[in-house]
Amino acid sequence: MGTQPPGLLAQRLNRLFETVHPRGRGPFSNEEVAGAVRDQGGDISKQYIAYLRKGERGNPRLHHLEALAKFFGVPTSYFFDDASAAHTEKRLEELAAWRDAGLTRQDLQSLEHAGVTSVAMRAVGLSPKGLEFAKAILDQLREMEGLGPGPDGPRPSP
Repeated sequence: MGTQPPGLLAQRLNRLFETVHPRGRGPFSNEEVAGAVRDQGGDISKQYIAYLRKGERGNPRLHHLEALAKFFGVPTSYFFDDASAAHTEKRLEELAAWRDAGLTRQDLQSLEHAGVTSVAMRAVGLSPKGLEFAKAILDQLREMEGLGPGPDGPRPSP
C-alpha cells in the first residue's frame, strides 16, 4: 500500500462511490457508507471517509479498507493491487450496465451463478440484426434440449 502514487486510493474509492449504487438514485453519501459500516461492527466516520476520498489520509488501516471493500462488494486488494483493480474496474463497468438495465446486485449474482451473464456480455455491441440472429440460435438450442421457447417467446428466423 505504501508504494501507491498519492491520490490513487482516493481515485479508486471515488470510483466505487460513482459506480456502486442502486438504480434510480445517486451515489451513497459518506454518512450512509459510514453508517452501514458501523452497523456491521466497523468503526469508521463520515469525516474519515471524506479524508480518504480527498487523498488527505495516506496510509489507512487495513480494517478500514476491508470494511469499505465489503460495503461496495469488491476485494480489499482493489485499493492497493493494480491487477486486482483492473479486474474489478471491468466488473464495475458490467455492474453499472446491468444496474442501468434494471437489475439489482442480487439479480446479477443469480444470473452469474446460472452462467447467463457471460453469454449476455458476448452480445454487447452487436447490431440489432446480430442480436436477432443470436436470439434465434439460442431458441434453436433451447428446442434441441427440449426446453421450449425462451421466456419472451420464439423468434422469427433471421
